[in-house]
Amino acid sequence: MPLTAHHLRNLLKETQLDKEIDELTELMVKRINQLCFEDCQIDRIACTLQPKCRQRWLLKLRLLNKLSLEDQPKFCYSVHKNILFRDKNNKTVVYKPTDAYLYTIDFLDVFFHGDYRKLNLYFSKKQYKNCIKIFKDRINNRGDHFQYLLTNKENFMIFKFDEKIHVMFLNENYVLSNANRDNITNVELLKGICELFAMLHFPEFKLKLDTDNRIEIKSIIPVDILLKVISKPPETKDNKIDEYFWNIFSTDLDALSQHCKEIKLYMNKQNDLVIKIYLDVNSTHLIRYRDLRLIFNIIYRIYNDYYIIWA
Repeated sequence: MPLTAHHLRNLLKETQLDKEIDELTELMVKRINQLCFEDCQIDRIACTLQPKCRQRWLLKLRLLNKLSLEDQPKFCYSVHKNILFRDKNNKTVVYKPTDAYLYTIDFLDVFFHGDYRKLNLYFSKKQYKNCIKIFKDRINNRGDHFQYLLTNKENFMIFKFDEKIHVMFLNENYVLSNANRDNITNVELLKGICELFAMLHFPEFKLKLDTDNRIEIKSIIPVDILLKVISKPPETKDNKIDEYFWNIFSTDLDALSQHCKEIKLYMNKQNDLVIKIYLDVNSTHLIRYRDLRLIFNIIYRIYNDYYIIWA
């Protein structure tokens, strides 16, 4: 039987073989560099249309390990940046650039071209108030459509362009663009994304960081709504409230339980139904950016259909 990737994975798990692992990793680095700097980008057409690593993830490998642009295959990186630019402007792309990483200045060039040098200077000096002035001007006076939030400890700036989320890691000098499948491993970042979506879509819901370092989202379905629900399963789907609480609500709770650390339901003194959702970056099921979309969609439905009491 020939040598396979499975054999190499087993070797890398063996902590007693340090010298062998060092030699193996040197071979891997040599082959990766040959792949990137020689085999791939030497043929620019092939590099543009069919890169030899899936969605150019080897650029991400270098970037996340704090290598500079000078250490990247420059043509490949320029194509990567251009794909994000084209996707941002709804132009045809070879592949959708999800979970794509850029250096901060390149992200600013793609999304805030006319101000990117000023913004890069302000971000490098942590002059975030000046950055926010530019963002407000672009939204209020120049027709840009996006939302943003600076997290409470100023380690992250979160942007929302339509349904796409971009996260600027302010201390690392890079940006995660079109966040989707990556895991969220920082509670400050998780809280910031929740705050941004709450501000936009369900502002009356209570959101806080509890004593266990979990994010708590508290929603209330008023007793007025609950009293409208019939006492037995509906025979038709004509009534929206009956249909939701008899046939959909339990499914929503089950979906939430797949991604939440804990869910609490109880009646308060006013006989309102209180729903508390707890999110945790250290939970057994790691939360991905796309998982948050599912969570927020359910919260948004509860908020818009059953939370507000119309006069």
